[in-house]
Amino acid sequence: MSFVKEFKQFAMKGNVVDLAVGVIIGAAFGKIVDSVVNDLIMPIVAAIIGKPDFSKMYVVLRGAVPEGTSLEDARKVADTVIFAYGNFLTVLINFVLLALIIFLMVKGINRLKAKEEAKPTAPPEPTTTEKLLMEIRDGLKK
Repeated sequence: MSFVKEFKQFAMKGNVVDLAVGVIIGAAFGKIVDSVVNDLIMPIVAAIIGKPDFSKMYVVLRGAVPEGTSLEDARKVADTVIFAYGNFLTVLINFVLLALIIFLMVKGINRLKAKEEAKPTAPPEPTTTEKLLMEIRDGLKK
């Protein structure tokens, strides 16, 4: 089998295509969750805590950085060690929300599957052998 045919057979398997679609949708969904965290949740949390933006929260462990310097500018200062805990908090909240949303989606999908499985189905049509046996049984009853 040639390399191209083998690759085509591999790429066209259902699992590979499903995985590719899942990755693409997941990337888009990640952007939506990022926006929810950065644009909706973080401003509320920051209003309660009193900081306008978590990503600007950091501590200088070694070196000197003028007060009010942005994180990006503080990282550019030579011989400084920066502990950027605010960015970590933002990413952590992002992850927790994403995990929660995925959990709720999977839970909903499982509930729908359970309802589908619980639906009563019509009994299957009897086979020819079963029909003949029923005729014989009915004939013996007479």
